[in-house]
Amino acid sequence: MLNERAESLMLERVRPQFKAPIFAICLAVLAVAVFSYFNIGANEGDFGALSLFPTLVVVVTALYTKRTIESLFIGVLVGLLMTKSFADFIPALGENFLTVFMNDTVAWIFIACGLMGSMISLVTVGGGAEAFGNWISKKVTTKKGTLFSTMGLGMLIFIDDYLNAMTIGSSMRKATDKVKTSREFLAYVVDSTAAPVCIILPFSTWAVFFSGLLEENNVAAEGQGIELFISAIPYMFYAWVCLAIVVLAINKNIPLLGKMRQAEERAERTGVVLSEEDAAANVEMEEAATNSNMWNFFVPIGALIFFTWYFDIDIMSGAMAAIFATLLFYFVQRLLPMLEMFDAVLKGFVGMIAPLGTLFCGFMLAEVNNSLGTTEYVIQTASTIMTADLLPAAVFVTMAGLAFATASFWGIFVVGMPIILPLAVAVDANLPIVIGAMISASAFGSHACFYGDSTVLSAKACGITPMNHALTQLPYTLLAAGIATALYLVIV
Repeated sequence: MLNERAESLMLERVRPQFKAPIFAICLAVLAVAVFSYFNIGANEGDFGALSLFPTLVVVVTALYTKRTIESLFIGVLVGLLMTKSFADFIPALGENFLTVFMNDTVAWIFIACGLMGSMISLVTVGGGAEAFGNWISKKVTTKKGTLFSTMGLGMLIFIDDYLNAMTIGSSMRKATDKVKTSREFLAYVVDSTAAPVCIILPFSTWAVFFSGLLEENNVAAEGQGIELFISAIPYMFYAWVCLAIVVLAINKNIPLLGKMRQAEERAERTGVVLSEEDAAANVEMEEAATNSNMWNFFVPIGALIFFTWYFDIDIMSGAMAAIFATLLFYFVQRLLPMLEMFDAVLKGFVGMIAPLGTLFCGFMLAEVNNSLGTTEYVIQTASTIMTADLLPAAVFVTMAGLAFATASFWGIFVVGMPIILPLAVAVDANLPIVIGAMISASAFGSHACFYGDSTVLSAKACGITPMNHALTQLPYTLLAAGIATALYLVIV
């Protein structure tokens, strides 16, 4: 009887996982039939509203299957079928792979994120993360205090959203677990202090990138892009509202929303911080060093922040240097055998392959959207209704939607700024407000997109799946986006 019950439970868990791929395959086959029949693809880049179809397929499939990589890949296949004939489909897919592989930005992200995984793994097996968690637990004993500490750390590590998400998420697991906080809520707090914090502080990778774009688009003189960026900070409403909502949510001034309520009720009632699905996918690393202390956390993380700053806010170089410094620091203490430390570095890098796979498929989808002309179509369509009063809100909504759909939080602005900024000048709109709206849209995309880099890395650091993280925090991101849109309408 017991065996029959166990088998029944096993079948119940397997069935949803079996149905989801079946649905995805059927959707892909349907798309193949439709686009092959109508032979769409003769005029690449001129698809109009149809350019949104691959992204729609990704969103619908992901929401149904709760699987990101497969959904993204199906979206890529659908997009390629729109631009290529069936005979050219396989070569086009291979070309898409190679284009993304050879992209300098993609290569940098892969190496930087892999090294960040190695760094976190090294600190974990060295016992530094557990020592830090125990120290925080002794200093702050309440759930509210622990979450505010998490938020405070996120405000301090503002140089880069990757650095922020990976460091804070992995180091605060132990502390938040002890106060019965769900990993979903931890991931929400971590993600909310990643990109939203980076855009409102002028000493981050985001500030460097966007100030450079402002200079390239001739709205700021050479060397003065950062001044224009700073003038737009008060108008980056999404970031400010997002941080305010995090404070209110931690303080319980607003109720728990959507699936976050279920997650928090589960954690507070049972002490189970991970859902069944996340627990099955998550691999908690065991601590190898039992005689560790807080210095084995603060020195490596301090080295990571210092070297990232020293190498002109280059997290890849910073992570490389920090790993060498950490290896030396642990070796001097004789904390772990050198071979175990090298194993930890390798395991940490390999452990990042799954989230990086999601990012890679996201970049493949971005390539497909570029060939379809998705960004240009949306911007040009929206620009026909833009006036000086409506421009900031229209820019925020349009670019936020694009950032969410394409998972391109910097790239689309290379295309969008040359269109939006001259339009802002032509209609005599307030330039800092328009710029604030654009950068806010970028932060929203990074925060909300379920296959975006910040979302994926925050989920990885907190030990949950990107889809679960995205769905539990989505009500909060939409609330912040709605309030930001209203503010852009009111302020003009």
